[in-house]
Parts: sequence; C-alpha cells; structure tokens
Amino acid sequence: MDYSGAAAVSRAARGRVAVETGAKRVRVYLGGRLVADTVRPLLVWEAPYYPTYYLPRGDVRAELVPTGQQRRSPSRGTGLVHDVRVGVVVAAGAALLHPDSPIPELRDTVRLAWDAMDEWLEEDEPVYTHPRDPYTRVDILASSRHVRIEVEGVTVAESRAARIVHETHLPPRWYLPLADVRMDLLRASDTVTHCPYKGTAGYFTVELDSGRSFEDLAWIYRYPLPESQKIAGLVAFYDERVDVHLDGVRQERPRSRFG
Repeated sequence: MDYSGAAAVSRAARGRVAVETGAKRVRVYLGGRLVADTVRPLLVWEAPYYPTYYLPRGDVRAELVPTGQQRRSPSRGTGLVHDVRVGVVVAAGAALLHPDSPIPELRDTVRLAWDAMDEWLEEDEPVYTHPRDPYTRVDILASSRHVRIEVEGVTVAESRAARIVHETHLPPRWYLPLADVRMDLLRASDTVTHCPYKGTAGYFTVELDSGRSFEDLAWIYRYPLPESQKIAGLVAFYDERVDVHLDGVRQERPRSRFG
C-alpha cells in the first residue's frame, strides 16, 4: 500500500508496519463506561488493508491489569497482555502494551482489541469493524451500462440501472436493483459483515436449478450509512466468483483477497 501524499501528518514506517498520527478524537467504551478518550490516536497499519488504533497510555482511563502473557510480533516487538477493567466489567486480554517496541512511537501506547470493546467513536459518531482509513475513498456512481451477472452460465441478474462502487484497494462492484435480480435463485444466509464506510451487509447464497449452491456469493446493504445511501437495497456479487458482462463483453475476473 502506498501512503505517499500524507502531508501535514507525522508518519514513520518500519518494515511492513506504517505508523501515522490521526487527526480525530477517539473514544472507547466498555460496559457503558469510558475506557479511553484521546485526540492523539495513532493509526497503525499492521496489515495492508486497514489500520488499527494505538492510543496514548495517558489517555486510557480504564485499569490495565497485567496477565503475565506475551505476544510476539517480528515488527512491533513483544506485546504485554493486559486485562481491561472498568468497574466490575473486565475484558480479558484485551489490551497490548509494547514498552520495548523497535518502533519508538508505539512504546507509550495501548492497543485495545476492537471486538472486545462495546463502542468506538470517531469524534461523536460510532465506527464499526475497524478505524476508517484516511487513504480509502468510496465513490458510488449511477450507470446505464448493460450489466449481466452469470453463475455457471445462468443469468442471475441483469440491469441497465446499476450503481458502481469504486472503493480504494478493491475491484469495482456493481450493485443492481432487486427487481433486476433472480431472487428465486437467492436464499438469505445468516452471514452478516460490517463495513466502516457502508454499514451492515446481509448475504445471499445462490442456488441454481442444477442443484449447485454458491454460499454467500451476493450481499445487500438494506440500511447503509448516510454516506453510502445510494446503494440502499441493491444487490452486489463477488466479481471474483461470477462472470460479469458489461455491454455484452465478458470481463476478466479480478484478483483480490475475496477471490
């Protein structure tokens, strides 16, 4: 991932890890109580797809109780595992401290396990799944192009009223109106995922008349976040696993981590 162009922010890179000072106020809650409140969060790219928050130790309000356990990272060094305690509520092993990290910026910070906390706020708005990446952009465009989706030669969707979503580091995604989708071939699954930019998605398994089944091949954001309202109630398919025809031309399947 290229982090060039990050003017006006402090950044350091060590191996595959990039560290950058965030510009948002971040608050974290557990059991209805404040765990941390900072205007100096660090965005740390431990993996190339999205960042993680590391919070200054002095801005953590919860009690951090050492467990005696350690987690070793070749890039960040030895992490000391702590329980997070606020009142009578305890999140076991939910905090990591790296006092001797080879990355100096991390030595006086706390990494809180995202899913172990009840609520994360960026400024006054809740954020889900992971921090918003300042280098990710989501553009949603209306398109009158003829889009046809095939699964093993069977047309499962066809539309001239699609929306195309361009999201940084992902292939373009075509979102089609429900009326243009073979809903008789789609069965709602129990899978739910969350996106900090689009919201909560429900999934469909495609079941062909041949008896073949393709689990979680399509998804829908029924109630997306305000900035992604243009895709409300539209269905998208994994282009990596279906055949997409645009204006009669079959597209090459993209390569991505969802392939």
